[in-house]
Formats: sequence, C-alpha cells, structure tokens
Amino acid sequence: MRYGPSNLIGDGQHQGLARGFEIGMRFHSAPVVRLADGKPMHLGHVVKADARWRLFAFADAALPDDETSRLAALDGFLEKDPASPLRRHTPQGANPDSVIDCRAVLQQGFRETDITSLPPLFRPAKGTFGLTDYEKAFCPDLKSGADIFDLREINRDEGCLVIVRPDQYVAKILPLDGFDELTAFFSRILLPAR
Repeated sequence: MRYGPSNLIGDGQHQGLARGFEIGMRFHSAPVVRLADGKPMHLGHVVKADARWRLFAFADAALPDDETSRLAALDGFLEKDPASPLRRHTPQGANPDSVIDCRAVLQQGFRETDITSLPPLFRPAKGTFGLTDYEKAFCPDLKSGADIFDLREINRDEGCLVIVRPDQYVAKILPLDGFDELTAFFSRILLPAR
C-alpha cells in the first residue's frame, strides 16, 4: 500500500536525498550496528509500535562533533529552539522522546566514533534517575558489506532526515537543516504540549 500526499504524508520534494525510503511507503529496514556496543541489528526492528513519531537523522559525512556537522546543527535546533517540534509537542517533565523519538545513523564505522562525541539528543538522559539512553545511534554494518547509505540511496554529502509515522510509514524526507519544514509538518498534525 502506498499513501498519497496529505497532512500526514509529504509531497516528495526531497525524495532524492533518500531514494530507498519511498515517501508514503513502509519504512524498509536495513542492517546497521548499534554504536554503543557494536551489536548488529536491523534499523527497522529497533522501534516499537508505541504511537511515537520517529525522526531518523542520516548524518552527513562530517564527524558528529565537528563544527560543520549538520547532525550537530539539527541537535541544536531540536533541543534549544522554541520552534522545535520536540519543545513544542513534548509535555513538561516527560522523557524527551515520549512524542517524537530521534535516532541517528552515522556514516562512520562504530570503531571510528566515540559515542560521547554524539550530540546529546542522540544519547538523552531519561527516566526517574536520568540514565543515559545509549540505543539511539547506529553505524553502517560494514562487516556484512550492506552499507545502509548505499542500500537506501542516501545522499552522503548532505545526509537527510526521514520522518516515520507511528504506523511505520515514511511520512516525509527533509534535509538535515530543513528546520522550518520540520516545524511546519508537525505543527499541522500535533497539538502544542500543555
């Protein structure tokens, strides 16, 4: 089944950034390695059907702690800007991923990146005790030869943001710096938090 453009499905303007994640179609899994512990897994299997929206940030080629990193700029917007969908739609006192769950997929292998170099959004403190969630960042599974960036035809220079609905259909694809479009998308479908 393929959904056409609507408030819940984008128009495909940025489809070229990730041709392998067709807008309006189910989010297709691919092999990855979890950055925190090097565990091979499938990206589509790490999320549960729990009514949350997903933002999969496929990083540009820069290291996550580099000043030119678009992933770091996305983190700055989502965590600090008043227009951020996370700030606008997450209830006060709730876990930062309770409405919109953000995950990162880096281009570097898991041995080439230190998890502490990730922006805080992708290793958030959660729960009563503020424990760090280390299960939000992934790398290509280069050992199996199936690089997710190649499999899903993701633009390596720019990276992209893939918005996935709670039913695991791809809703929209945006550039990593498409902040206004991201805000507008969620403003049409989610109410501001009280």
